[in-house]
Amino acid sequence: MTATLRTLPALVEAGLLEAERLPALERVAAQYAVAITPAMAELMGEPGVARQFLPDVAELTVLPGEDADPIGDLTHMPVEGIVHRYPDRVLLKVTHTCAVYCRFCFRREMVGPTGDVPALSPQALDAAVAYIAGRPEIWEVILTGGDPLVLSPRRLRDIMGRLAKIEHVKVIRLHTRVPAVDPAAVTDELVAALKVPVKAVYVALHANHAAELTPAARAACARLVDAGIPMVGQTVLLRGVNDDPAVLDALLRAMVETRIKPYYLHHGDLARGASHLRTTLAEGQAVMRELRGRLSGLAQPTYVLDIPGGHGKVPVGPDYLGHDGQVEDPDGTLHPYPPRP
Repeated sequence: MTATLRTLPALVEAGLLEAERLPALERVAAQYAVAITPAMAELMGEPGVARQFLPDVAELTVLPGEDADPIGDLTHMPVEGIVHRYPDRVLLKVTHTCAVYCRFCFRREMVGPTGDVPALSPQALDAAVAYIAGRPEIWEVILTGGDPLVLSPRRLRDIMGRLAKIEHVKVIRLHTRVPAVDPAAVTDELVAALKVPVKAVYVALHANHAAELTPAARAACARLVDAGIPMVGQTVLLRGVNDDPAVLDALLRAMVETRIKPYYLHHGDLARGASHLRTTLAEGQAVMRELRGRLSGLAQPTYVLDIPGGHGKVPVGPDYLGHDGQVEDPDGTLHPYPPRP
Protein backbone atom coordinates (compact mmCIF):
# COMPACT_ATOMS: atom_id res chain seq x y z
CA MET A 1 0.00 0.00 0.00
CA THR A 2 1.39 3.39 -1.02
CA ALA A 3 -1.52 5.81 -0.46
CA THR A 4 -3.35 7.03 2.61
CA LEU A 5 -6.78 5.43 3.02
CA ARG A 6 -9.40 8.19 3.14
CA THR A 7 -12.75 6.52 2.45
CA LEU A 8 -14.76 3.63 3.84
CA PRO A 9 -14.58 1.69 0.54
CA ALA A 10 -10.79 2.07 0.62
CA LEU A 11 -10.75 0.61 4.14
CA VAL A 12 -12.86 -2.32 2.90
CA GLU A 13 -10.61 -2.89 -0.10
CA ALA A 14 -7.57 -2.90 2.19
CA GLY A 15 -9.22 -5.53 4.39
CA LEU A 16 -9.55 -3.24 7.40
CA LEU A 17 -13.38 -3.13 7.46
CA GLU A 18 -16.07 -5.66 6.59
CA ALA A 19 -18.26 -4.56 3.69
CA GLU A 20 -21.44 -5.21 5.66
CA ARG A 21 -20.46 -2.49 8.14
CA LEU A 22 -20.42 0.28 5.51
CA PRO A 23 -24.07 1.39 5.75
CA ALA A 24 -23.83 1.85 9.52
CA LEU A 25 -20.53 3.74 9.24
CA GLU A 26 -21.50 6.15 6.47
CA ARG A 27 -22.92 8.65 8.96
CA VAL A 28 -19.69 8.50 10.98
CA ALA A 29 -17.49 9.15 7.95
CA ALA A 30 -19.79 11.99 6.84
CA GLN A 31 -19.35 13.71 10.18
CA TYR A 32 -15.73 12.97 11.10
CA ALA A 33 -12.74 12.70 8.77
CA VAL A 34 -11.09 9.35 8.03
CA ALA A 35 -7.43 8.90 7.10
CA ILE A 36 -5.07 6.00 7.79
CA THR A 37 -1.53 6.18 6.44
CA PRO A 38 0.23 3.12 5.01
CA ALA A 39 2.45 2.99 8.10
CA MET A 40 -0.56 2.75 10.40
CA ALA A 41 -2.48 0.41 8.08
CA GLU A 42 0.32 -2.10 8.58
CA LEU A 43 -0.35 -2.01 12.34
CA MET A 44 -4.10 -2.60 12.23
CA GLY A 45 -3.61 -6.11 13.57
CA GLU A 46 -2.79 -4.51 16.92
CA PRO A 47 -6.15 -3.65 18.56
CA GLY A 48 -4.59 -0.77 20.49
CA VAL A 49 -3.68 0.89 17.19
CA ALA A 50 -6.79 -0.03 15.18
CA ARG A 51 -9.11 1.35 17.86
CA GLN A 52 -7.54 4.79 17.48
CA PHE A 53 -8.13 5.15 13.73
CA LEU A 54 -10.91 2.87 12.48
CA PRO A 55 -14.36 4.53 12.52
CA ASP A 56 -16.92 3.09 14.93
CA VAL A 57 -20.69 3.53 15.13
CA ALA A 58 -20.19 4.42 18.81
CA GLU A 59 -19.06 7.84 17.52
CA LEU A 60 -22.68 8.67 16.78
CA THR A 61 -23.52 8.54 20.50
CA VAL A 62 -23.24 12.01 22.04
CA LEU A 63 -23.42 12.24 25.82
CA PRO A 64 -24.46 15.25 27.92
CA GLY A 65 -21.47 17.49 28.52
CA GLU A 66 -19.70 16.56 25.29
CA ASP A 67 -18.91 19.53 23.10
CA ALA A 68 -17.63 20.47 19.65
CA ASP A 69 -14.98 22.64 21.34
CA PRO A 70 -14.34 20.74 24.59
CA ILE A 71 -11.27 22.67 25.76
CA GLY A 72 -12.55 26.10 24.77
CA ASP A 73 -10.20 27.04 21.92
CA LEU A 74 -12.78 29.41 20.49
CA THR A 75 -13.12 31.37 23.73
CA HIS A 76 -9.41 32.28 23.56
CA MET A 77 -9.04 33.03 19.84
CA PRO A 78 -8.31 36.76 19.45
CA VAL A 79 -7.52 36.38 15.73
CA GLU A 80 -7.92 33.49 13.32
CA GLY A 81 -5.32 30.79 13.94
CA ILE A 82 -4.25 31.99 17.40
CA VAL A 83 -5.32 30.48 20.72
CA HIS A 84 -4.01 32.59 23.61
CA ARG A 85 -5.03 30.78 26.79
CA TYR A 86 -1.90 31.35 28.91
CA PRO A 87 -0.06 34.68 29.20
CA ASP A 88 3.38 33.58 27.97
CA ARG A 89 2.46 31.22 25.11
CA VAL A 90 0.11 30.85 22.18
CA LEU A 91 -1.03 28.11 19.85
CA LEU A 92 -0.58 28.91 16.18
CA LYS A 93 -2.96 26.64 14.24
CA VAL A 94 -1.27 26.72 10.85
CA THR A 95 -3.30 23.95 9.21
CA HIS A 96 -6.55 22.04 9.68
CA THR A 97 -5.19 18.90 8.01
CA CYS A 98 -3.67 15.80 9.64
CA ALA A 99 -1.82 12.79 8.29
CA VAL A 100 -4.28 10.57 10.21
CA TYR A 101 -7.56 11.31 11.97
CA CYS A 102 -7.95 10.00 15.50
CA ARG A 103 -11.39 8.88 16.63
CA PHE A 104 -11.03 10.73 19.95
CA CYS A 105 -9.62 14.05 18.72
CA PHE A 106 -10.82 17.12 20.64
CA ARG A 107 -10.66 19.14 17.40
CA ARG A 108 -12.36 16.46 15.30
CA GLU A 109 -15.08 18.84 14.16
CA MET A 110 -12.55 21.47 13.06
CA VAL A 111 -10.08 19.34 11.08
CA GLY A 112 -10.15 17.38 7.85
CA PRO A 113 -12.37 17.77 4.77
CA THR A 114 -15.48 17.97 6.96
CA GLY A 115 -13.98 20.74 9.03
CA ASP A 116 -12.44 24.08 8.24
CA VAL A 117 -10.31 25.27 5.31
CA PRO A 118 -7.09 23.22 4.90
CA ALA A 119 -4.73 25.93 6.19
CA LEU A 120 -4.50 29.54 7.23
CA SER A 121 -4.74 31.91 4.30
CA PRO A 122 -1.70 34.14 3.67
CA GLN A 123 -3.66 37.09 5.08
CA ALA A 124 -4.69 35.17 8.21
CA LEU A 125 -1.11 33.98 8.76
CA ASP A 126 0.12 37.58 8.44
CA ALA A 127 -2.40 38.68 11.07
CA ALA A 128 -1.50 35.80 13.39
CA VAL A 129 2.23 36.56 13.19
CA ALA A 130 1.52 40.26 13.73
CA TYR A 131 -0.48 39.37 16.85
CA ILE A 132 2.49 37.45 18.24
CA ALA A 133 4.97 40.18 17.28
CA GLY A 134 2.86 42.80 19.02
CA ARG A 135 2.79 41.07 22.41
CA PRO A 136 6.18 40.90 24.15
CA GLU A 137 4.79 38.62 26.88
CA ILE A 138 4.64 35.73 24.37
CA TRP A 139 7.71 33.62 25.10
CA GLU A 140 6.66 30.39 23.35
CA VAL A 141 4.75 29.65 20.14
CA ILE A 142 3.27 26.17 19.69
CA LEU A 143 2.58 25.15 16.10
CA THR A 144 -0.43 22.89 15.94
CA GLY A 145 -3.59 22.45 13.96
CA GLY A 146 -4.16 19.93 12.42
CA ASP A 147 -0.59 18.72 12.21
CA PRO A 148 2.07 21.26 11.19
CA LEU A 149 4.38 18.57 9.81
CA VAL A 150 1.96 17.83 6.97
CA LEU A 151 3.07 21.17 5.50
CA SER A 152 5.85 21.23 2.94
CA PRO A 153 9.39 22.03 4.05
CA ARG A 154 9.11 25.28 2.08
CA ARG A 155 6.06 26.42 4.03
CA LEU A 156 7.51 25.30 7.36
CA ARG A 157 10.75 27.14 6.60
CA ASP A 158 8.78 30.31 5.91
CA ILE A 159 6.76 30.08 9.13
CA MET A 160 9.78 29.22 11.27
CA GLY A 161 11.74 32.06 9.69
CA ARG A 162 8.99 34.57 10.41
CA LEU A 163 8.76 33.49 14.05
CA ALA A 164 12.55 33.57 14.35
CA LYS A 165 12.50 37.30 13.58
CA ILE A 166 10.34 38.04 16.65
CA GLU A 167 12.88 38.81 19.36
CA HIS A 168 10.71 38.06 22.40
CA VAL A 169 9.72 34.60 21.13
CA LYS A 170 12.38 32.28 22.56
CA VAL A 171 10.81 28.83 22.11
CA ILE A 172 8.99 27.23 19.17
CA ARG A 173 7.26 23.91 19.76
CA LEU A 174 5.61 21.73 17.13
CA HIS A 175 2.92 19.18 18.03
CA THR A 176 2.77 16.27 15.61
CA ARG A 177 1.96 12.64 14.94
CA VAL A 178 3.89 12.53 11.65
CA PRO A 179 7.16 10.89 12.83
CA ALA A 180 5.13 7.87 13.98
CA VAL A 181 2.29 7.72 11.45
CA ASP A 182 4.20 8.81 8.34
CA PRO A 183 7.91 8.49 9.18
CA ALA A 184 9.04 8.75 5.56
CA ALA A 185 7.78 12.36 5.57
CA VAL A 186 10.46 13.33 8.09
CA THR A 187 13.09 14.01 5.46
CA ASP A 188 16.39 15.79 5.90
CA GLU A 189 14.81 18.77 4.12
CA LEU A 190 11.92 18.87 6.58
CA VAL A 191 14.27 18.62 9.56
CA ALA A 192 16.41 21.45 8.18
CA ALA A 193 13.29 23.59 7.79
CA LEU A 194 12.62 23.34 11.52
CA LYS A 195 16.08 24.47 12.54
CA VAL A 196 16.33 28.13 13.44
CA PRO A 197 19.60 28.96 15.19
CA VAL A 198 18.28 31.82 17.33
CA LYS A 199 15.40 29.89 18.94
CA ALA A 200 14.96 26.74 21.01
CA VAL A 201 12.89 24.34 18.88
CA TYR A 202 11.09 21.35 20.38
CA VAL A 203 8.97 18.65 18.75
CA ALA A 204 6.20 17.01 20.78
CA LEU A 205 5.26 13.59 19.41
CA HIS A 206 1.74 12.28 19.99
CA ALA A 207 1.81 8.48 20.35
CA ASN A 208 -0.55 6.25 22.34
CA HIS A 209 0.77 2.71 21.93
CA ALA A 210 4.26 1.20 21.81
CA ALA A 211 3.45 -0.44 18.46
CA GLU A 212 3.41 3.02 16.88
CA LEU A 213 7.14 3.40 17.57
CA THR A 214 8.23 1.11 14.75
CA PRO A 215 11.87 1.01 13.59
CA ALA A 216 10.96 3.51 10.87
CA ALA A 217 9.30 5.82 13.41
CA ARG A 218 12.31 5.60 15.71
CA ALA A 219 14.59 6.44 12.80
CA ALA A 220 12.45 9.47 11.94
CA CYS A 221 12.67 10.66 15.55
CA ALA A 222 16.43 10.08 15.50
CA ARG A 223 16.72 12.40 12.49
CA LEU A 224 15.13 15.16 14.55
CA VAL A 225 17.03 14.50 17.78
CA ASP A 226 20.38 14.06 16.01
CA ALA A 227 19.80 17.44 14.36
CA GLY A 228 19.63 19.01 17.83
CA ILE A 229 15.84 19.18 18.16
CA PRO A 230 14.73 17.79 21.55
CA MET A 231 11.56 15.72 21.62
CA VAL A 232 8.88 15.27 24.25
CA GLY A 233 5.98 12.83 24.19
CA GLN A 234 2.25 13.39 24.55
CA THR A 235 -0.23 10.57 25.06
CA VAL A 236 -4.00 10.42 25.51
CA LEU A 237 -5.30 7.88 28.01
CA LEU A 238 -7.73 5.75 25.99
CA ARG A 239 -10.04 2.93 26.98
CA GLY A 240 -9.06 -0.28 25.25
CA VAL A 241 -5.85 1.25 23.91
CA ASN A 242 -3.50 2.08 26.77
CA ASP A 243 -5.54 2.09 30.00
CA ASP A 244 -3.64 -1.01 31.14
CA PRO A 245 -0.51 -0.20 33.20
CA ALA A 246 1.58 -2.77 31.32
CA VAL A 247 0.60 -1.30 27.93
CA LEU A 248 1.30 2.25 29.04
CA ASP A 249 4.57 1.12 30.65
CA ALA A 250 5.71 -0.32 27.30
CA LEU A 251 4.88 2.92 25.47
CA LEU A 252 6.65 5.18 27.95
CA ARG A 253 9.76 2.99 27.96
CA ALA A 254 9.74 2.97 24.15
CA MET A 255 9.59 6.77 24.14
CA VAL A 256 12.58 7.11 26.45
CA GLU A 257 14.52 4.55 24.42
CA THR A 258 13.79 6.72 21.37
CA ARG A 259 15.14 9.77 23.27
CA ILE A 260 11.67 11.24 23.77
CA LYS A 261 10.86 12.53 27.25
CA PRO A 262 7.25 11.63 28.20
CA TYR A 263 5.64 14.98 28.95
CA TYR A 264 1.85 14.72 29.34
CA LEU A 265 -0.65 11.92 29.72
CA HIS A 266 -3.90 13.64 28.76
CA HIS A 267 -7.21 12.60 30.23
CA GLY A 268 -9.65 12.15 27.36
CA ASP A 269 -11.43 15.39 26.50
CA LEU A 270 -15.21 15.64 26.27
CA ALA A 271 -15.21 15.52 22.48
CA ARG A 272 -18.54 14.57 20.94
CA GLY A 273 -18.81 10.90 20.10
CA ALA A 274 -15.67 9.83 21.97
CA SER A 275 -17.18 8.42 25.18
CA HIS A 276 -16.36 4.82 24.23
CA LEU A 277 -12.67 5.73 24.33
CA ARG A 278 -12.71 7.81 27.51
CA THR A 279 -11.73 6.51 30.95
CA THR A 280 -12.72 7.97 34.31
CA LEU A 281 -10.31 10.12 36.26
CA ALA A 282 -10.19 7.47 39.00
CA GLU A 283 -9.13 4.86 36.44
CA GLY A 284 -6.40 7.14 35.16
CA GLN A 285 -5.14 7.84 38.65
CA ALA A 286 -5.01 4.10 39.39
CA VAL A 287 -2.89 3.53 36.27
CA MET A 288 -0.53 6.34 37.23
CA ARG A 289 -0.25 5.05 40.79
CA GLU A 290 0.85 1.64 39.54
CA LEU A 291 3.39 3.18 37.16
CA ARG A 292 4.93 5.24 39.97
CA GLY A 293 6.48 2.19 41.57
CA ARG A 294 7.70 0.52 38.39
CA LEU A 295 8.95 3.25 36.05
CA SER A 296 11.96 5.55 36.20
CA GLY A 297 11.12 9.17 36.81
CA LEU A 298 12.52 9.86 33.33
CA ALA A 299 9.60 7.87 31.91
CA GLN A 300 6.86 9.43 34.07
CA PRO A 301 4.49 11.86 32.32
CA THR A 302 2.24 14.29 34.17
CA TYR A 303 -1.39 13.16 34.10
CA VAL A 304 -3.42 16.24 33.15
CA LEU A 305 -6.98 17.33 32.54
CA ASP A 306 -7.93 20.21 30.26
CA ILE A 307 -10.80 21.79 32.16
CA PRO A 308 -13.81 22.11 29.81
CA GLY A 309 -14.65 25.61 28.68
CA GLY A 310 -11.08 26.83 28.22
CA HIS A 311 -10.10 27.16 31.88
CA GLY A 312 -6.69 25.56 31.44
CA LYS A 313 -4.77 22.38 32.05
CA VAL A 314 -4.21 21.00 35.56
CA PRO A 315 -2.42 17.93 36.94
CA VAL A 316 -4.82 15.27 38.25
CA GLY A 317 -2.43 12.53 39.26
CA PRO A 318 -2.82 10.50 42.46
CA ASP A 319 -2.12 12.19 45.79
CA TYR A 320 0.41 10.50 48.07
CA LEU A 321 -0.14 12.73 51.09
CA GLY A 322 -2.20 11.02 53.79
CA HIS A 323 -3.77 12.42 56.94
CA ASP A 324 -1.95 13.42 60.13
CA GLY A 325 1.40 14.08 58.51
CA GLN A 326 1.73 10.79 56.66
CA VAL A 327 2.94 10.06 53.14
CA GLU A 328 2.18 6.95 51.09
CA ASP A 329 4.93 5.04 49.30
CA PRO A 330 4.45 3.36 45.87
CA ASP A 331 3.48 0.10 47.63
CA GLY A 332 0.65 1.79 49.54
CA THR A 333 2.34 1.84 52.96
CA LEU A 334 1.93 5.01 55.04
CA HIS A 335 4.95 6.65 56.67
CA PRO A 336 5.08 9.62 59.07
CA TYR A 337 6.73 12.73 57.67
CA PRO A 338 8.88 14.11 59.12
CA PRO A 339 9.92 10.79 60.66
CA ARG A 340 9.07 10.57 64.35
CA PRO A 341 11.83 9.94 66.88
